[in-house]
Formats: sequence, structure tokens, C-alpha cells
Amino acid sequence: MPRVVVRILPLAFALAAMAAVIPVGPPASAVADSIVVGGSPAAVADSPWAVALSSRDRFGGTRAGQFCGAVAIAPTKALTAAHCLRPDVLGGDVSEVPDLKVIAGRDELSGPGGQEIPVSSTWSNPDYDSRTNAGDLAVLTLERALPDGSVIPMATAGDEAYTPGNGATVYGWGDTTGYGAYASALRAAQVRVLPDSTCARAYPGGTYGTYDASSMLCAGDTAGGRDACQGDSGGPLVARGRLIGLVSWGSGCGSPGNPGVYTRISAAVGWMADRT
Repeated sequence: MPRVVVRILPLAFALAAMAAVIPVGPPASAVADSIVVGGSPAAVADSPWAVALSSRDRFGGTRAGQFCGAVAIAPTKALTAAHCLRPDVLGGDVSEVPDLKVIAGRDELSGPGGQEIPVSSTWSNPDYDSRTNAGDLAVLTLERALPDGSVIPMATAGDEAYTPGNGATVYGWGDTTGYGAYASALRAAQVRVLPDSTCARAYPGGTYGTYDASSMLCAGDTAGGRDACQGDSGGPLVARGRLIGLVSWGSGCGSPGNPGVYTRISAAVGWMADRT
């Protein structure tokens, strides 16, 4: 039975889930220092819009309380995955988390430099469906503005960045192996935008989620080995200098024939325009 990863990192939550459904046999091969399985270190200075979502109160001081990724789209706005803010992940309603923050501009999560900015309010897509994983988007409003140049443009509908075959990069602080080896600094993996038909075949519906091309984007490596994983949820997928996706879900991490599924940003633009 495949292991479906809703790519969150409450560490205890993730490890318990992995222990319950971990597959027989090794994960897809990956380089020893990889992250977002099959990747390499990424300089925060070159990707300042990639920010970590953190709460030491809920997830402890290890790695500064990082549990999901996020991406800055405006000086005081960041996007993440709606599933990162679920009560079962946070141990209660998001309004009850006293220290929800984004960590920006810091090479090491627990190191010096950068800044930790409190999240003053959140908006989760009311149409998010945890059964199918559709609509997986939340908006974070920051208490103070990020520095100039720390935001990334979003690719709207019809943008050539969504073309299958395009190279893309996924960023995160998550599991490097699929077995609980989490990163302390930002990493990135090179993947490709894949045809919707690839994910439609991999995820036709049922227990593990349903691929919906109108709200989701398919990306990865069909041979496996390069992918997002636990702890990367809500982090950015970037192509041609524009944000095209948010890490959302998938079966395993870097498993052949099971690409990553991302929230499609062109759909998210519409949800935000209609509801926020």
C-alpha cells in the first residue's frame, strides 16, 4: 500500500503517521545531503521569498519550531497550504497558537540573522477538501513588512511557466529521505512540470486523494528520486521566475510513478480574489 504524504511537519505527528503506514523496502534513492528528496542547499539570499512557518509553542525549539513552508507574494502576505493550519495539525484552532511566525532571510533555522515575523491573521480557503486535497491554500498576513525584493510574482492562468516539460524548482526545509531526516537550512530540488495526465493516472481517486487539474499541478521526476516530502508543505514551486505551485500532497517521497501534487497558483489567484 502506498504511503500518501500530506506534506506537513509537526514532527511527532509526522513520525507517528510514518510509523503507521511506512512502506516495505527502501525509498527512492537520493544523494546523502539531499532535501526535498534529491536536492541540494539553496541560498536564502537568492530566494528571499521562501519563508518557514514556525511555532515553538506547538512544535518545540528544534529547528526553531518549523513545521511547514510558505512563500511571500507581497510585503505583508504569504501563502501556505491550508492543511498546515488544520486543528489536528496545530492541536487546536489556529487562533489559539500564540507564536505563529514566518522565519525569513535566515540560512539556518536556529541560527542568527534574518527575522521572525508574527502572523497577525490567517485565511484558509473555505473550499479546501481534506478528502480530495483540493483547494489547499491559506493566506498569512504578517505583522510587519518583509524587506523590498523579498516577494515573488505569481503565474496567472495561461502563463507559459505552466507548460509541461518546463524545469521547475521546489524549496523547503522538510524530510530529506522520506524517513524523518529533516533539514536545518533551506534546500531545493530541480523537477519538471508534468502533464496533468501523469498525475491523473497516479491519483485517480479514492482513499489517497484525487488529482484535479483545475486546482492542482503535477510536477516531479517520473523516474523518482526528486520530490517534496514531509515538512515542505506550503513551500514554493517556481518556474521561469514565477510562483506556479505550493507543495500539497503525494504518495511517498520521490517514488517512481508517483509525482508530487501542488496547489495550482493560477487557481489560487481566483480563490483569493473571490474570497479575501
